[in-house]
Amino acid sequence: MTTGYVYDEVFLKHDLPGHPENRTRLEEVLALLEKTDMLSRLTYVPARPATLEEFTRDNQAGYVDQVKRISERGGGHLDADTYTNAASYEAGLMAAGGLVEATLAVIDGQVDNAFALVRPPGHHAMPGHGMGFCLFGNVAIAAQAARMDRGLDRVLIVDFDVHHGNGTQAMVEEDSAVCFISTHQYPYYPGTGAAREIGSGPGEGTVVNMPLSSGAGDKVFQQLYQQVVIPIARRFEPDLILVSAGFDAHWDDPLASLGLSLGGYAWIVQTLISLAQELCGGRIVFTLEGGYHLQVLSHGILNTFRALVGDEVVEDPLGPARWAEPDVTDYIASLRQLHGLDSGG
Repeated sequence: MTTGYVYDEVFLKHDLPGHPENRTRLEEVLALLEKTDMLSRLTYVPARPATLEEFTRDNQAGYVDQVKRISERGGGHLDADTYTNAASYEAGLMAAGGLVEATLAVIDGQVDNAFALVRPPGHHAMPGHGMGFCLFGNVAIAAQAARMDRGLDRVLIVDFDVHHGNGTQAMVEEDSAVCFISTHQYPYYPGTGAAREIGSGPGEGTVVNMPLSSGAGDKVFQQLYQQVVIPIARRFEPDLILVSAGFDAHWDDPLASLGLSLGGYAWIVQTLISLAQELCGGRIVFTLEGGYHLQVLSHGILNTFRALVGDEVVEDPLGPARWAEPDVTDYIASLRQLHGLDSGG
């Protein structure tokens, strides 16, 4: 397998010391990838700025100009959680454009699969404003590029960040050609992602939210993927899978408490890769979202790259969570009923 990666030094310039989403996240990831010689096995895909046309497709063009003006003044907060500095506008453009380039490289066969090591993250960014550490809707922009620039009919977005990808959902929920599936801690920031949010208008039924209480762990995720995610993906028949990869659902993440282990993450990643091989010729692209325990983040990404290149090695220095997982049998049954998985619908 030929696996691509996107990275640019500008991603380190978007920084606020003391903020959870800072440059150290990527520095730790790159250090581990170099230490384990993983980078030498990957194909570099250069990032480039997203274009105004690419932003316009998701109604983000006016807001992009606002971020530019704020960065030109030296930066400032977009909300209580979301900062900018003088480099944030450029970093945000490169993050969105870098994910697009990774996506097109996979579609065009330059690489078999890819991981975009970009920041700032994107899945909370709304068309008109940033929030939740996110500036622009990277994964939604990439989905539209796959469809409009390469003619793909259907794109599946899977989001396993601990927080609901409200920005991604807002940008695709009326689009029947994009299916958005999210597992997330609930009720929790940003407060959206109830199971009954299933899309609207032409996109009704293409949004699949699986809100979870704190303490759900590896086995719960495995059941959800086996009984909900995989059947819905097979029914949707995507031409490409995009993954919003947040590693903050780990049991030791400082900002959440959902209960996954690194081994659990590795199982999810391998399941999605196998699903892509089954449904869309192996075309799958991961993009970095959250994850604030630096050892978890770096090992989670290393394990993901190992799965992408075909290795079976999984490193989990922290081990599994030390609490009992809940029984979600009835909950999964309700999700399957909601999404027509037991009626052939």
